Amino acid sequence: MTLTGSDRQLGLRENVAQFSLLVGVNALVGGMIGQERTVLPLLAQQEFGLTALTSSLTFIAAFGLVKAMTNFVAGSLCDRYGRKPILVAGWIIGLPIPLLLIWAPSWGWVIFANVLLGLNQGLTWSTTVIMKIDLVGPKRRGFAMGLNEAAGYGAVAATALATGYIAQRWGLRPVPFFLGIAFAGLGLGLSVLFVEETRGHAQDEAGARGPDSEGSLPRSGVEIFTLTSFGEKALSSASQAGMINNLNDGLAWGLFPLFFLDGGLSIGQIGVLAALYPAVWGLGQIYAGGLSDRVGRKPLIVSGMFTQAIAIAWIAASSNFWAWAIGAAALGAGTALVYPTLLATIGDVAHPSWRARAIGIYRLWRDAGFAFGALLAGLLADFISLEVAIYAVALLTALSGLVVVLRMYETHPKSARDNRPL
Repeated sequence: MTLTGSDRQLGLRENVAQFSLLVGVNALVGGMIGQERTVLPLLAQQEFGLTALTSSLTFIAAFGLVKAMTNFVAGSLCDRYGRKPILVAGWIIGLPIPLLLIWAPSWGWVIFANVLLGLNQGLTWSTTVIMKIDLVGPKRRGFAMGLNEAAGYGAVAATALATGYIAQRWGLRPVPFFLGIAFAGLGLGLSVLFVEETRGHAQDEAGARGPDSEGSLPRSGVEIFTLTSFGEKALSSASQAGMINNLNDGLAWGLFPLFFLDGGLSIGQIGVLAALYPAVWGLGQIYAGGLSDRVGRKPLIVSGMFTQAIAIAWIAASSNFWAWAIGAAALGAGTALVYPTLLATIGDVAHPSWRARAIGIYRLWRDAGFAFGALLAGLLADFISLEVAIYAVALLTALSGLVVVLRMYETHPKSARDNRPL
């Protein structure tokens, strides 16, 4: 169903039913990642015998590269064909993923499953972000992104915790991946039957806002890529911070379970730690997104990046469950401050006529961080040590925060003294 122009209104309250449905759909999207967070790094070592960490992290690198490229094209596809068809296509691609993980006879099958997971996540998560931004308009964009990311990463946490306990009782395969079968089927059904097209809301907002500051609608794809990646100070600052943020997440996904296993923890305890980080991340975004609407985007991004850097270094320096739990919670809190705020920053600056493509480009850089993180952390862990790999990521995170301090200006209309929307 697509609403007509006379029926469309911008705002969270005006679109609460569709917005709430999309929050639920994004929770299912997050659950598709969560089914892997605890189990797959352990599966690599215990069932497939991968002792070199660079090799065992290939599933994250494959996922990150494919998701990054899919994010890049998702925005353009949403502008060309509408949001709903892309969301449905993403769920169709997601259907075989848990089955491949259950039946995989070799590590190559696992990598292929993560290629599909990258496609699934790039299409579905990008589209739910774009659709929520379409619906709520500019006033509560930060809060909307907080709810979106809270749902996704709350589901990552809950599924990581559940699969940890399931794996401890019934083994690493096949039972933990039964959850993924349910998530994919339910996500596809809801998207086909109940989700409504939102492209018209963006078109209405673009008409009300008028042309961008240079009067150059429409912008070319090359120009949008250059602005978002390098040229525009706020957009490019957000893009590099997003990339480092997901480099951190790749570290937490791929190396932390092995680091904790070396520290003597059980699979159940590892599952708790694997869930704690995205749980705090997910819940914290509900508050952080709305806070950025009140105090501005830049303070939260800066404080969040430095908090993550300190938390990662703390984890590397610690050696017991409770200390690691403190570090995981702090890492989640820092990520919560950053994650919805970066998306809101892109929404603040990019004109509605090319905002979907700018979001796709930002998410290209952000999710490339998974691949860079897997490669960097794996090489450092193999050739030096796990601890050195973790400390190196902490340093990169601090440097990323410094880039935001020096380069980014405030973008929220209520807070900006130097607001330069395009």
